[in-house]
Amino acid sequence: MTLPARAGAGPDGAGHLSGTISPAFEELFRTEYVRVVAIAHRVLGDQAEAEDVAQDVFVSFYRSHPANAPYGPAWLHAAAAHAALNALRGRDRRSRREAAQALPVDAAAVDDPSEVVAASETRDEVRAVLGRLPERSAALLAMRYSGLSYAEIAAALDVRASSVGTLLRRAEDAFRRELR
Repeated sequence: MTLPARAGAGPDGAGHLSGTISPAFEELFRTEYVRVVAIAHRVLGDQAEAEDVAQDVFVSFYRSHPANAPYGPAWLHAAAAHAALNALRGRDRRSRREAAQALPVDAAAVDDPSEVVAASETRDEVRAVLGRLPERSAALLAMRYSGLSYAEIAAALDVRASSVGTLLRRAEDAFRRELR
């Protein structure tokens, strides 16, 4: 990822006038990119779109925050969930659904093609329900089912770790109600 240098960026680790990216930002990018893409992919179901969302999230962070900010990973995780939900809500659902329902490469190995279709329809339904949930609930579910721990979710949502279980249960209940 190549980013333009910010004029006037100082020793805060956010950038240099020379046009290079700070080592702190490179390290943040290297350690968090896969997880940010995974969160976006969990919501969107499209790798290329998830990578686009991740790029936008990192650019936004780079432009607005010091690279060595202690809240960096949490901010990136929350921003990935929110940006992916915004992309999900804003895209043309019909054309995206057709692209998402394309058979996976290994689908030929499946004995029953109806299983492939049913799984694809289930994924589409889950994404549609996520798009109808309140943003915080959808973000919470996306982060949890992308593998983030309660502590990481708490940091991303700026809540106590002890509250995450309750919030997750409420989000799952809302998901079930919306699914009906």
